Parts: sequence; C-alpha cells; structure tokens
Amino acid sequence: MKDEAEIRGHRRTYVGSMPGRIIQSIKQAGTNNPVFMMDEIDKIGTDFRGDPASALLEVLDPEQNNSFSDHYLNVPFDLSRVMFITTANRVDTIPAALKDRMETIYISGYTDKEKLNIAKQYLIPKQLKENGLNRKILGFADHALLKIIQEYTREAGLRNLEREIAAIGRKVARKIAEGNKEKATITARNLQAYLGPSKFLPETMHEVDVTGVASGLAWTEFGGDVLYVEASCRKGKKELTLTGSMGDVMKESVQAALTYIKSKADTLNIAKDTFDDLEMHVHVPQGAIPKDGPSAGITMGVAMISAITKRPVDRTIAMTGEITLTGRVLPIGGLKEKTLAALRNRMKEIIIPEENAHELTEIPGYVKKRMKFHLVKNMDEVIAIIFKKNPNKPRKA
Repeated sequence: MKDEAEIRGHRRTYVGSMPGRIIQSIKQAGTNNPVFMMDEIDKIGTDFRGDPASALLEVLDPEQNNSFSDHYLNVPFDLSRVMFITTANRVDTIPAALKDRMETIYISGYTDKEKLNIAKQYLIPKQLKENGLNRKILGFADHALLKIIQEYTREAGLRNLEREIAAIGRKVARKIAEGNKEKATITARNLQAYLGPSKFLPETMHEVDVTGVASGLAWTEFGGDVLYVEASCRKGKKELTLTGSMGDVMKESVQAALTYIKSKADTLNIAKDTFDDLEMHVHVPQGAIPKDGPSAGITMGVAMISAITKRPVDRTIAMTGEITLTGRVLPIGGLKEKTLAALRNRMKEIIIPEENAHELTEIPGYVKKRMKFHLVKNMDEVIAIIFKKNPNKPRKA
C-alpha cells in the first residue's frame, strides 16, 4: 500500500471519489466494532501519493481514532470499538512511531512435526480434491513428507510445502490421464522422481572434532539454522580478517570475543607474546548470504580459542549467546527455532544463556528428551563445557 487515499478516502470534489477502505469495510460488515486484519504492514511505502503510515497512526492510536477523519465523509468517525490486527515478517522495517501504537506478539514458525500433521490433515486432502484424486490413487509416506519439509522447502510457514505436494498431485493426475491407473505411493526413495533432486541440504557435519571450527546457531526468517564458524591463526602481520558477508554487529562480536581472549590469556594457557604477531582469520561459510547479529559471539570466541590453543571443539555441541568484553553471556532471540535446527543437524548438546531459561517451556518435549541443555552466565562456563575432555593441554599432532 502506497496511496494514503486507500485509508482516508478521496474528497468528494474528485470524479469517482469514494470512502477509504476502512469506512467501506465497516459499511459491508454492518457493524461498528468489526475485526480488521491488515496483512504485511511492514511493506507499506511512501511516494507522491502520500504516506499511508501517517494515516495509520490516526487509525491505530486509541487516543485519536475516536474521531477518525475520512476525506469522503468529512465528519469524525469513531473507530475506538474496532479491533485492528496487523501482520509482518519483519518489525525493523515498520516506522517507529507506528510500531509504538501496536502491541508486538511474536509467533514462531511451525516445527517439522507440526508441518507433517498439517500436511496429512489439511494440505494433502485439499490437493487431492483439486487434482481430482483420492487416497486410493495417491498416498504419502511420513518419511517422504518429512523429506519434502527438510530438503525441498525452507520456510517458517507452509506455502512452499503445499506447492510441492500440488506438483506431485499434478504429475500423478497426468499419469492417470495417460492410462496408468496404478496407485502411486510417495516414499523417500521415489520422491526424487517426482520433485527432482533436493533443493536444500543440511550443512555437513565434520566426521571428527576439528580445531578452529565451532557450531553456532542462527535465527532467520525461514526458521533456525546451524552456523559453522571457522577460525585460523598463524604468526605474521598483527591483524584480524573477517570474511563470510558478516554485518557490522557480527564483526563487533568477533572483536569483543578477541579482546576477552586476550584478557584471559593466562587462564587459557596462552603465552603473553602470542598476540604480538597473531594473524587471525574468522570465516563463516555460505559467503553469498549476508549474516548479522550478536548471538554468534560465544561461537566466535570458542572458534578462536580453539585455533590459538590447538584444542579441537566437540562437533556435537551447538551454542548461541552474545558475548561482552568481560565475558558475560547475554540473552538471544529465536531459541525455539535454533534448538530445532540443532536437533535437525544431529547436535546432542546446546549451550544457551541462563537468562533464556524461561523460554525452555516453549521447546517441544521430544526435543528436550533428545538434547542436553547447558545454561551459562559467562564465557568461563562455556569454555569449561566445550573443552571438558582436555581443558588445559593442546591436542598432540
């Protein structure tokens, strides 16, 4: 939406003028206390036709909307009894003044099991009906549906999952039209024949524990993901190189982690003169994808400690948390999505900030049974967990 007249309406002096969408909808509803759903409010823009965000301020502000002015009516209209619900994928693009008028409710994406059940109960019956099929002609195995969810879609919702199921339905309908009336059962083995090769493959876990590689967790608009942070160091020019399309906040996290490591050199059995000629390189794979945020701070720190001390990092432990100069571990967002990503990538343990402990109630029970959670307050506790097998001695070559 870019035209302010969509909300305020047109003045009656114009040819073809009409009230704004809000007044029109109230007239259609026949009541002055309906529920309005405004979708994708983070996509509104400003151009020569006006600023819809400024008009929405009057609509959404409970102190002003009791006398909303529509240009067509030209009299105050009371919107105080109307309930407005807006949706957005991102809150950072919503104007601050407009966001201040709304209560923000964060809704997490579906888990794989939830997607599986929704597909079985709603999406598959819908696509069978639309393609003129029934369960005697087309069936789906649970493993096949899970493979579609994990390897053919990457989303918080279900839109692409329904598209993939619809694509299978169309191919089966075509075969029936060609005279092949045998029942088609979609399994994990024959799925590729219908949808082609997998579109999204999980990051490959190292076969052994590797020095300088730590497993972090990221929260994206598609859900959680595992982020493998790599660090390498050598004697040379004293500098810190950062690659992998890191944003400014993530770069600052690396610098904060390195400062913490320098301050704890004695505790970590690092010689004091090590940093005089240390050339450190930190890289986050998938360089074409921009990455930002502070939650990879402890992961960066662990990767650099591992590279400097030559101690391998347990590849089955994932971690997330912001680090400060003094080593405090601060809370992060998207814990549920990150935990599900850790489980999907065969992690066995996860390190999280202690201040996120209250969010563990949102984690599904089956996830808690298969993963061990470590709550930490500071970086010292993180190091103790990661290097518990051999905390002081470097690995022998």
